[in-house]
Amino acid sequence: MTSARDFLIRGLLAGLFAGLVAFGVAYVVGEPSIDAAIAIEESAGSGHDHADEPTASDGAATTVPRSLQATAGLLTGTMIAGVTLGGLVGVLSALALGRFGRLSVRGVSLSLATIGFVSVSLLPFVAYPPNPPAIGDPDTIGTRTALYFIMLAISIIAAATAVLVGRRLAGRWDPWYATLSAIAGYLLVALTAVALLPSYSEVPADFPATVLYEFRAASLITQLTLWATLGIVLGELLHRLQRRTATRVVEPDYAEQTL
Repeated sequence: MTSARDFLIRGLLAGLFAGLVAFGVAYVVGEPSIDAAIAIEESAGSGHDHADEPTASDGAATTVPRSLQATAGLLTGTMIAGVTLGGLVGVLSALALGRFGRLSVRGVSLSLATIGFVSVSLLPFVAYPPNPPAIGDPDTIGTRTALYFIMLAISIIAAATAVLVGRRLAGRWDPWYATLSAIAGYLLVALTAVALLPSYSEVPADFPATVLYEFRAASLITQLTLWATLGIVLGELLHRLQRRTATRVVEPDYAEQTL
């Protein structure tokens, strides 16, 4: 018999690997646009050097070189995100197994990763897309952060509600139509929230559109890579766990029958 602990451990392992893959994508795809944005800010005479960011202000500030931020700092961030999400999706996979119709453990893990990407990454991205360095008013950062987390909370709650409603509808309707109705309900709530929440456009008119597009595209691609890798790797690990457990259960019975 498998336990939630087995799912959690494999979720952590899958998340660790997903974080490593996401780091590679973020470094290759995302760092050039960040460097370009920093160069634009410095050429504009902002007076703030991103190559050495202060990390302490207790009299003698410690600085972190830009090269370290783009390597060890980025790797640490993606690994922490991957492990955290992996553990969560692993536990949710244990709870959801058998509750998503006839989906196998691979299908359940990939479905949860898809729901996670859409609700945690994609919809908040649509509402409040990230900005590269040199963009953003420091006076509004608190408000913008609060609005982002409000959108995130709405999206997650709407996604969880859509899953529960979809399961109930599946008992009355055809599962296909129940799924489509649940997805439509989620999109209706989430997109309504996007339309009603305040929006901010602080991109300077002279900021290169190419750099902005590349930065935002890289951010979304990195998130997609993280969730997709997590769902695929976790599904494979859980499939092997399930198959090994089934073999252990069947073998004694078969051995007794042959004696």
